[in-house]
Formats: sequence, C-alpha cells, structure tokens
Amino acid sequence: MNMNRLSWDDLRVFLAVARAGNLSKAGRVLGMDHATVGRRISALEFALETPVFERDRQGYRLNAQGREMLAHVEAVEANVLTLGDLLNGEQPGLSGHVRIATMEGIASLYLSEQFVEFKRRQPGIVVELVTSATDVRISHREADLFLGFFEPRGNNLNIEPIGRFTLYLYAHPDYLASFGTPHSVEALRQHRFVGYVDDLIQLDAVRWLEDAIDNPPIAFHSTSMIAQMFAAAAGAGIVMLPTFARAERFGLVRILAEQVQVKRDVWMSAHQYLRRVPRITAVAAFLAEVMKRDYPSV
Repeated sequence: MNMNRLSWDDLRVFLAVARAGNLSKAGRVLGMDHATVGRRISALEFALETPVFERDRQGYRLNAQGREMLAHVEAVEANVLTLGDLLNGEQPGLSGHVRIATMEGIASLYLSEQFVEFKRRQPGIVVELVTSATDVRISHREADLFLGFFEPRGNNLNIEPIGRFTLYLYAHPDYLASFGTPHSVEALRQHRFVGYVDDLIQLDAVRWLEDAIDNPPIAFHSTSMIAQMFAAAAGAGIVMLPTFARAERFGLVRILAEQVQVKRDVWMSAHQYLRRVPRITAVAAFLAEVMKRDYPSV
C-alpha cells in the first residue's frame, strides 16, 4: 500500500460513497459528477491495493475490508472537523453548521423557539432543524444529532435519554359545550377523537392515544400532530397532545388530567466520533440543558 497516494480528499469521497450507496448521490454531496466520483474511488482502491466496495445493480456496498476501514476513516473525519472548529478563523467562539433531525411536533412547537436562545449564546453556529417521521440514519450523516421518542438502535452511536414529557387529552370549549365534558374514562366512549392515520404511522412511539384509550373512535385523521391540534381547536374532537405543544395557547383545555396521561422519553443520538466535534457538542449540551429544565426525566 502506498500511503503517500492517500489524502483526506480521497477519504471524503470514500465516506460519501459508503453513506450514499451510489455514485450519483455521493456526487451531489461532494459537488462532483458521478464519473469523477467513480474515478476517485478507483484511484483510492489502487492506492490501497485492495477493493473496498462491491459493485452491483443497487450501487456500491462496502465489503469486509471497507467496513473495517469505515470506522477508522470516521475517526479521522471527526478529528478533521474538530481541528476546523479549533482553527475557525478570526472570530472567537464556535462556528459551522449542525443539523438536528426530529419529529415535526417537537421541532415546530418547542425546539424552534429554544434555538433562538442558543443563537444568542453561539452566534457562529448555524442550526439546521430537519423534521422527519422516520428514524434518521445518523451513521450515514443524514444529521449530526437525532431526537426521538424511542431508543434508537445502530452501531457506533452515542445514545442518551435527555428528557421525558407527558401527554394529556385536550378539547376546545366549543366542542365540550356541544358534546359535554367527560368526567370519567368510561364517558370517553361517547366522544369523538382526533388522531393519526393508522396505516401511515411509521413510529409506534406516536400511538399514544391508543396507549391511553382502547379503540378510540376517530373522527378526524392526520399524519401531522400540528394539524390534529388545530382540528381539535376548531372543535373536531378530543386530541392527545404533549405538554410541549402548550395547547392552551390555542384555546384547548386539558380534560381528565389525573385519569388519562401517557409518558414518552426523549432520546438523543449522535455518531460516537462526531459527538466530540466542538460545535456538535455545544448543540447537544444545549438540548440536554433545556430538556432537563423543562421536561426532566425524573
């Protein structure tokens, strides 16, 4: 193996192809055309004197040698990013982009507001808040941090619970005036509910209404928790919402709070190597801080 032929640029191409699984997607990440990416991979394998990918109709897959190499290259990537943070130029403080992926509800109704304070503390860091209904592949660098309502699984991940929120039933006073206020769990059978579209639920963690009430009669379905909340605010029915939604500001009132409630933990995950990159560390520490303040685990 001729190590003099290797460079960080070669390793960046290797990482992009390993994560994307094909040359075209990797090229979009790298700002190269797919032919150039292919030539760079061939040159890398020539320098290594061994193939690191298997080629098939689906694209490029790491072989055993490539999988072993991946962990080492990811460690190099983390060191390069850390060095970049330390040598970030003339302005004091951290800089760069950090992408956080999470579900729509907590992103829109809670985190977006919190990051205003984070920007005051760390003006050089640009936060990208991405909403997704499914688990984001942190190991493929689709995001730097992932917040979910379930404990994720995966290799090379740093995973920690950072908070816990409670969900309650809410309804609008207009709905309650028309259909009556339920004073027992049994009375809920006489009411209608707002909930998710069952066959489109991709995360069992959001089946919180079913955890609280057996076979609730749903009058309005939506894949969006925010749409559910506003439908309930318009009188569509009773909805189950997390406390971070602060549904009272939209005219909803909590009902049967002592009898009906569901809890969910919030888990934060990051790649084990990239978790130590200073700007990612700063965002992760901030998220843990605000969750502990507002929705502590105990």
